[in-house]
Amino acid sequence: MNETTIPILPCPAIDPVLDFYQALGFEVTYRQKRPNTYAVVRRDGIELQFFVLKGLDPAQSYSTCYVLAPDVDTLYGAFTDGLRRSLGRLPTRGVPRIGALKDMSYGVRQFVMVDPAGNTIRVGRPLAAPSPAEPPGTRLEKAIETAVLLGDSKGDHRAAARVLDHAFAAQEAEPAVPRVRALILRADLAVRLGERDQARRLLADARRIRLGAAGLATLADDLRRADDLDDDLRE
Repeated sequence: MNETTIPILPCPAIDPVLDFYQALGFEVTYRQKRPNTYAVVRRDGIELQFFVLKGLDPAQSYSTCYVLAPDVDTLYGAFTDGLRRSLGRLPTRGVPRIGALKDMSYGVRQFVMVDPAGNTIRVGRPLAAPSPAEPPGTRLEKAIETAVLLGDSKGDHRAAARVLDHAFAAQEAEPAVPRVRALILRADLAVRLGERDQARRLLADARRIRLGAAGLATLADDLRRADDLDDDLRE
């Protein structure tokens, strides 16, 4: 059996949603105006369907779905390139927005995107046969893991920021890699919370930390996110 599940997601108006997904490389395969407004978009094996729900506030939407993608890195590159062409920048805050591509502690590589209707689309793949990972050791490493879960999985950016701030306040000696990762993550949270000046300071602090070749490779996803945040903060 080859069953298929297709999410049907709400939106307050159909045109902004269709424009958004077309910028990502989706094709509008069906559109209905009467008796109710409805549309379908598709990109390769990804199909999403939408209906109009009048009065929906995108900022308060809880609608979500998960897309399993064998090549999540390629999709992330295509989506971010499409948004830059369409919007002139990469939206990292508000609605719509796209989050960082990262390896999660629960065994997936994913990114989280929010469309103009407030629908949260998680795109990811399982990490290939992960070996048993050592639990985070230092205070800051534990704070990073907790903050990622609070911010990405729960959407509680304020609580995630508090966790990192408490770890920074402890002023414990930490290796360069987790310090840079924590600063970039905190900057990302600051952008989402509207703390743009603080985000700039955090990114500047992260860039002042010297990294060797191994550290640069380990932090490739984080450093790409820092570049994206820098671009957004110039607006």
